[in-house]
Amino acid sequence: MIVLGIVLLAIGYLLGIAILSTLGIILVVVGAVLWVLGSVGHAVGGRRHYW
Repeated sequence: MIVLGIVLLAIGYLLGIAILSTLGIILVVVGAVLWVLGSVGHAVGGRRHYW
């Protein structure tokens, strides 16, 4: 999810499409939050780890 967010963010900036940049930022933030929750031991979506 983080990689997809970074790709969308880069494409959005290169092509000048604001909605792709916004979606990229949202995906990076959500991916980072899920990663942190998974690495501290909280179950995310029924799984013990989130990669």
